Amino acid sequence: MSQQEGGTLRTKVQRLGSHLSGMIMPNIGAFIAWGLITMLFIPTGWIPNEQLASLVDPMIKFLLPLLIGYTGGKIVHDVRGGVVGATATMGVVVGADIPMFIGAMIMGPLGGYAIKKVDQLLAGKIRTGFEMIVNNFSAGILAGLLTIFAFWGIGPVVRGVSSFLASGVDVMIGVGLLPLVSLLIEPGKVLFLNNAINHGILSPIGVEQAAEFGKSILFLLETNPGPGLGILLAFLFFGRGTAKQSSSGAAVIHFLGGIHEIYFPYILMRPLLIVAAIAGGMSGVFTFSLFNAGLAAVPSPGSIFALLAMTPRGNYLGVIVGVVVATAISFIIASIILKTAESEEEDLKSASEKMQTMKGKKSRAAEVLASVKGPTNKVVFACDAGMGSSAMAASTFRNKVKEADLDTVEVANTSINNLPDDADVIITHRDLTERAKEIRPDAEHISVENFLNSPEYEELLTRLKQQQR
Repeated sequence: MSQQEGGTLRTKVQRLGSHLSGMIMPNIGAFIAWGLITMLFIPTGWIPNEQLASLVDPMIKFLLPLLIGYTGGKIVHDVRGGVVGATATMGVVVGADIPMFIGAMIMGPLGGYAIKKVDQLLAGKIRTGFEMIVNNFSAGILAGLLTIFAFWGIGPVVRGVSSFLASGVDVMIGVGLLPLVSLLIEPGKVLFLNNAINHGILSPIGVEQAAEFGKSILFLLETNPGPGLGILLAFLFFGRGTAKQSSSGAAVIHFLGGIHEIYFPYILMRPLLIVAAIAGGMSGVFTFSLFNAGLAAVPSPGSIFALLAMTPRGNYLGVIVGVVVATAISFIIASIILKTAESEEEDLKSASEKMQTMKGKKSRAAEVLASVKGPTNKVVFACDAGMGSSAMAASTFRNKVKEADLDTVEVANTSINNLPDDADVIITHRDLTERAKEIRPDAEHISVENFLNSPEYEELLTRLKQQQR
């Protein structure tokens, strides 16, 4: 497979992952609310209450799937898509004895897509005065048909798939093979598939387990901050150059803020470190399994505070020890890799400069200035979910813009799938730039190696200052 084909495949996988996580991420607050109610009021909770515990089942079986279905439809075709998607989701929800998150992820976008096509078909063909009745009845009839289709066609298939996946997880836990999933999770995270893995795959199955047992270890597989913390600490003690200088701040943002994307560039700079991440992840999962630890709901972001907030009674020791063990193992292996690395290896800044040279860009500033079509009024930082590394980078750059008195320049952050039409400059990690260009080809795109500390920021800031003179 050529490098271009590999990049295209990765882009397609990332796009699919973004659509999956895009249906979950906006509804994380509802998931956390359900997790807190479950953790507090079920018979084994902190303050058991039979009346309040009656909220648990309807929320997980109806509220959460319908929210996902609505969000999935809205992504495709705004509010009309959301309404049809949520209605169609009822077809897989009713009669199911398990939470239908996977079914909602299917019917939500399908409902949105279907009504979008219907609207396109009817565009310009409705007589004046009949717009409202046609729009309402077209959405209602289509939603009804999709609901019946979901009930008879999609629901049974999803129930079978969910049962199969849940059984597979149970088998892996039973035979002690669950730590092996880190072989897939850790490399996937570095390729910016972390939200897809967590919210698109692990969370739906984990919620089913939590509904039955009050907790699930699956909520800890991707969100464990230990592997990333170990790698950043290794850079702090044994790294060089910009990577060493920025590692302490990155460690705080990662461990306390839960922005895991912050350590991905450190691994991309020295790919062998993925071994440390995998070993840390596997050791953490093994420890969680040993202590029979789990969380009541998905923690988001993956901060140590979020993990502890979602930890049910009797699981704190296992969760804390698992994070500590993952950190220690990852730190030891990453330290060995960094200490034995050749001294002339580049740091983050020189790696970024070398990448530009390899691309034939002798003068980044000259290239950027040549491509600018007008004044820059809006700078947008974009990452996969729009809540992690992009928010951090936007906040940092916004402060620089404010210090420079650039009042006409707006700095914002968003997800890669929701790039605004009025963005003049879009800043993404290099692994996401291709997707950003596909979505907004008319904007100026800046690709960075590290959201925390990139030389491109100063170049852009200098250009913005010159713009206002």
